[in-house]
Amino acid sequence: MKTAIYPLFFLAFLYACSPNNVKQDKSLEKYFTSNNVEGCFALMDNATGKFTVYNLGRYRDSSYLPASTFKIVNSLIGLQTGKISSDSMVIKWDSVKRWNTDWNKDLTMYEAFRVSSVAYYQEVARRIGKDTMQRWLDSLKYGAQNDTQKVVLSTPVDSFWLDNSIRITPDQQLGLVKRLYFDQLPFFKTYQEMVKRAMLFENNTNYRLGYKTGWGFRENGHALGWIVGWVEENNHPYFFVLNIESPDKNIDMVKLRMNILRGILKQLGFLEGKM
Repeated sequence: MKTAIYPLFFLAFLYACSPNNVKQDKSLEKYFTSNNVEGCFALMDNATGKFTVYNLGRYRDSSYLPASTFKIVNSLIGLQTGKISSDSMVIKWDSVKRWNTDWNKDLTMYEAFRVSSVAYYQEVARRIGKDTMQRWLDSLKYGAQNDTQKVVLSTPVDSFWLDNSIRITPDQQLGLVKRLYFDQLPFFKTYQEMVKRAMLFENNTNYRLGYKTGWGFRENGHALGWIVGWVEENNHPYFFVLNIESPDKNIDMVKLRMNILRGILKQLGFLEGKM
């Protein structure tokens, strides 16, 4: 079994967002109100450390189920512990037909990550086991609000990221992606590179866009959507997080969250080779 390259008291997520480096951009509100959703957005310029934020309170102080954004951490833990041998490791389809037809076949880790297969990663979590998963969440301080808090897994290991028993702030999500981008998480660099490769959905002469989506339901029944990732232009990375919420359970979350993200990024000057 592979072992961690960092001790289990790995430092907690940094809360880098402060009044001195934040620009609150009210003009981004239209992307939320026009789609009848609540939410927040933040973008960090890695070169300056400055943040552009819409809805600072929600971004910094409110926490939500991670949904499928947890596949970032689930992949890393699976790889580090050897439960996933590589990003080409296949887990056989269990023959249960699910709503997303892309899930109804044998999948590699790389494929499962990109189509966000719940079943694949539930099996990975079961192979990792609750005790090992708990130790890694402790070491990452995943979802913890301070250095001394311990987030305890109180529900099954194959569903805790979906059932609201563990929550994470948008600020923490952005911090996680930033450290992943620079290979600063407590996992072998090779494994961090595998996850980043799975996250890279757009790569052209103008920009590189890497992200992971998430979609779940809060305890109040509201649909919750995430996109966390980075956009890179001229080898210059910016890190972002989008969080949206709607009381409409039938909302087209897949389409809506991406439309909002692309609209915001284009308004801020990205995706067109102008940065």
